[in-house]
Parts: sequence; structure tokens; C-alpha cells
Amino acid sequence: MSRLTVPAPDDVPAGAQSTLDTIGAQFGFVPNMFTTLASNPTVLDVVMSLQGALSRVLDAKTRHTIALAVSQANGCDDCLAIHTYVSSELGGMSSDDIDLARAGSSIDPKRAAVARFAQQVVDSRGQVSDADLAAVRGAGYTDPQILAIVTVAVQVLLTNFLNNVNQTDIDIPAVNLGRYARLTAGTPVEART
Repeated sequence: MSRLTVPAPDDVPAGAQSTLDTIGAQFGFVPNMFTTLASNPTVLDVVMSLQGALSRVLDAKTRHTIALAVSQANGCDDCLAIHTYVSSELGGMSSDDIDLARAGSSIDPKRAAVARFAQQVVDSRGQVSDADLAAVRGAGYTDPQILAIVTVAVQVLLTNFLNNVNQTDIDIPAVNLGRYARLTAGTPVEART
């Protein structure tokens, strides 16, 4: 059960309602996380502005891979649900690639390096090793792209933290869960990492 107040539809501040309408049009529903954030329109605006700006820094599948890898490493069930849904239903990723991203890999070698690096950023709190940097560079990423990878990872951490603090009720439509998701269903997050 969510621990923070989720405003009733009639109580959503006017400035936030148009943002929720846009989210609803994009996803076909408004996830609980965004409805909760609407209680503070400035926070909702920050999250949406950051997500919008970062949609331009890397291709969509790479961003989805980072989101899945980081959300798994950080144990955010709500973010795993939404990123699985978005990656599958809107992003064209296969269930196998979603499973691999959660495990810090990918069917694509370049994205596998991103997933490993993003999880290393989370696990080390940004204190990655020279070998970690060499590995992501060796996969073909430039230093400006590495800055983008870290920034996307931190943006995902922001929503992970918001959802973990809130214990957001998961309201994401069911998707074709892959092997990893089926194997870990019902397993406490701490035991998955």
C-alpha cells in the first residue's frame, strides 16, 4: 500500500492535471507513481522535464536497458513493472532482452556493456573502476555518451527512490513476462540482486 498521499482525481492541482492527461494519452493509463507525484506539481514537473530531456541523449532501447538494469539493481518493483511494460509494449524489446537487461546484459553486445556499466554505477555509488570505464569505452561508447549513460541511470534512481520510499502500489498492466521475471516473481527484491 502506498505510504504517501495519492490525490483523488478531483484533488489533483490544476497545473498537474494537464501533465497527467499527457501521460495518460502516452501510456493509455496514468501509473500510480505519476498520480502520487501530482500532489507536488513542481516535483512532477522536474521528473517529467528530466525524462523528456534525457529522451534525446541515447536511443530508446539503450535507455530502456539502463532503466531495467538500474531498477533491478536498486530493487524498485514499481519501476521494474513500468519499464518492463514500456520496453515490451512501446519499445519493441523482446522478453529475453528485457530479462537480460535486468540481469545486466543484453542480446546486443553494445547494450550489454551499458547494462553492466549502469549496474556498476549503482552498485559502486558512482565509484566505478578504470576497468569499468574501459569496458564501456571498449564497447564503442564515447565519453559524452558515458556522461549520458550516468545521467540516465541517475534519473532512473530518482524514480526508484521515490517509488521505494512510497512503496507505490503497482498498477501496471500485465505484459508477457520473460523467463527472468517469471523466475523472480514472488522473490523478495533483496534476494534477487
